[in-house]
Amino acid sequence: MNTLTALTVPIVLLLVGGFGLYKKTDIYDALVTGAGDGLRLLTRILPSVVALFVAIYMLRASGALDFICSLLAPAAGLLGIPRECTPLILLRPLSGSAGLAFGSEIMKNCGVDSYVGRTAAVMLGASETTFYTIAVYFGATGIKHTRHAVPAALCADLSGFIAAALAVRLFFG
Repeated sequence: MNTLTALTVPIVLLLVGGFGLYKKTDIYDALVTGAGDGLRLLTRILPSVVALFVAIYMLRASGALDFICSLLAPAAGLLGIPRECTPLILLRPLSGSAGLAFGSEIMKNCGVDSYVGRTAAVMLGASETTFYTIAVYFGATGIKHTRHAVPAALCADLSGFIAAALAVRLFFG
């Protein structure tokens, strides 16, 4: 099985090269054109991504995140979400790396096998980096008005957070 795994990339490259020869396509030109398109896409979406990361840093550095979490904690508690996991509700939709960093902080402080640690892990897997995804995909396609995409995605995230807390409570008590 290890030999097959090691040969996967060379086999795929040979198949793509063979298909390009069969179709009489200039493979190098297609590669250069694709790389150029990728760089143009990067220049279009980079401002949105940078603004998103700056906003997250400002939220944490200003103390606003802690204040908002303290306001949300009672409602989250009613939904079965531990107080320590409340920041994930705010950070995960903004940034996957911020969510993972906070999730690892929760697991370091509470333990990976604790109720809180398990809830954080399931929450990270049950939600999406909504604003990052929307910034990248909508920015790449040039869509400026998201209409119902953001509210629908945030509702899905909230449902994922609640379902994660419920699942951990049901399976791990």
